[in-house]
Amino acid sequence: MTALFALHSAYGFATAAAAIDDGLLGDDGDRLLVPVVSARVPETVTGIGADPTLASLRARFDRVEDLNALLGARHPSSWEPDDDDLPLLERLLTRAWGLDPDRLELFVQSPQVAPARTLMSLFPRAPITIIGDGLMTYSPMRVALPYTVSGRITRVVHADIVPGVRPLVGGPAATTVPVSAKSLRRALQETDPGDPVRDAAGTEVGGSPSTVLVLGQYLAALGLVSPREEAALQRELVDRAARWSPERIVFKPHPSAPPVLADAVRDRAPAHGAEFVEYRGPLAAELLAERLDARAVVASFSTALPTVQALTGTPIGAAGTASLLHRLRPFENSNRVPLTVVDALTREDPAADALDLQLLVDAVGYAMQPEIAAHLRPRAERLLGGMDAAERDRYFDSGRLTALRLPGAVTPGPVRRLLEPAGGVGRIEEWRLTAAGARRRAGRAWRAIRGR
Repeated sequence: MTALFALHSAYGFATAAAAIDDGLLGDDGDRLLVPVVSARVPETVTGIGADPTLASLRARFDRVEDLNALLGARHPSSWEPDDDDLPLLERLLTRAWGLDPDRLELFVQSPQVAPARTLMSLFPRAPITIIGDGLMTYSPMRVALPYTVSGRITRVVHADIVPGVRPLVGGPAATTVPVSAKSLRRALQETDPGDPVRDAAGTEVGGSPSTVLVLGQYLAALGLVSPREEAALQRELVDRAARWSPERIVFKPHPSAPPVLADAVRDRAPAHGAEFVEYRGPLAAELLAERLDARAVVASFSTALPTVQALTGTPIGAAGTASLLHRLRPFENSNRVPLTVVDALTREDPAADALDLQLLVDAVGYAMQPEIAAHLRPRAERLLGGMDAAERDRYFDSGRLTALRLPGAVTPGPVRRLLEPAGGVGRIEEWRLTAAGARRRAGRAWRAIRGR
């Protein structure tokens, strides 16, 4: 039996390695790692197949086959061959990678898009396990997969960073396999090279002053905010960090973010009497927080927030989540569930327990994908029926609730009721058709009476 792991992120890679260590994926057979670099410009990124800090994680696998090298100039995200070519490609990859298609299991990330979706279609007899990638795992599927694919998804293996909450990806039939925080932490620690933490100028950053770590997310690149608004959000993050009265604020910017965003934090930190340090090194946020013995970690809605909290118990904070929830478009935007979870965990009155958070995730997931997640409608009705108006407005759009006829829907006025669709047509059109049908029936009856 061959277990083929098509993975693209270090977080998902560490999750898979921790699951292997815990014996959650089985111990028999050949493990084949197929690393994927899915960055917009792959040539500028060191992927999980070549990153030297991930060498010990790669040791869990018997061999490695680089998908980017195989595809050449074609970007992995655009690898969408015609259905007629799939049997040929199956035979070619079976030969190139030494596979038996009848003794093969697929482990993939991001199953809705290429190249994972292509591989799932290319090997039509292989059972499928989804490897979670942080908070995105808690979102429902973005697209409806054909049953020939979705019917083979048997498991979702995910880091248990929101304990007690079940991910929605994979659908209701898939078994969820949580990877403990302890195991994930052990796998992540293997990726720490042990080098001193240095700031952007190369100066070693000591561990003595009380520190809050602020994580930048390049939201302007996602079209969620303008560059000016993102700079303002960065300053708001520093204000949030100041609640822990740190002597030092360490800022870890997004690798693609322009320097002006770091400048916004640099100018704000002294106003709170805190030293500013910018870190652009390779350490993952979770490891950096541990190395700095951070008093807290603050971000907008980074997966690192619940991960740090689950792994080390470090307090977390966020800023801008409520306004971002209202601005996120379309409603089914895949960032909505991660944003919802972080907001619920970091607001002034956080979610009381996992059951409450699960109900919220289920309701938001249904509102995002009412056809794919149709089984969650009773859960959505239950939550919305007991919510006050302010809470509903925080997480749900009234137009969406109205379209789905859920509790909290806007009550239409008399004119709107006349024009509102009912049975597929507007009410006025429905009445016109009813009247026309009555006239036709009356005409047929009159002709019958006259013997025509």
